[in-house]
Amino acid sequence: MDRRSSTLETTYLKCRSQLERFIGRIVKRDDIEDIVQETFIKSYEAELQHEITFERTYMFKTARNLALNHVAKASEKHNQSLDDYDEMPANLTTQSLEKQVESKQRFLDFCRATDTLSPEVKRVFLMKKIYSMSQRDIALHCGLSESTVEKHVAKGLLQCSVYLQKLNEPQQHTGTNAPLKMPRPQRRS
Repeated sequence: MDRRSSTLETTYLKCRSQLERFIGRIVKRDDIEDIVQETFIKSYEAELQHEITFERTYMFKTARNLALNHVAKASEKHNQSLDDYDEMPANLTTQSLEKQVESKQRFLDFCRATDTLSPEVKRVFLMKKIYSMSQRDIALHCGLSESTVEKHVAKGLLQCSVYLQKLNEPQQHTGTNAPLKMPRPQRRS
């Protein structure tokens, strides 16, 4: 991990509770954590493209924009009339074979990314992302502090996003859609 992503992660961990309070003034309580984590991912992706000078400010602006977009989308859903739902579009009822294959490939890529995590980080990360368990429940279940659970989730997000970014790099440069063959991670005992 380079120094920039390390300082971004440190900044995120320091201001995470402030981000939660800030976003909590805009969205419902159930949506706060997802937006905070998406804020980190978007900030990390931006850091890969160009250096962010004021990381904390950038994260707060990103969080605000994500929260406002979330509210706008939720409002839009509630304002649609029932007449719009007379007939379901064909693309919502059936997926093309290509989309199914693409979806399965993304899922396999995600599984491979999680295989690169240490066993403890992987366990916590999957409990959070797949089973949507709260940090408190994960901490109780695993016998960890909530702070450690939060750090494991952040580390899992970071490592998986780096893995997936590397996975997509050859496709961007060569213009091909051939999957990148990465070595299988060794199982840790």
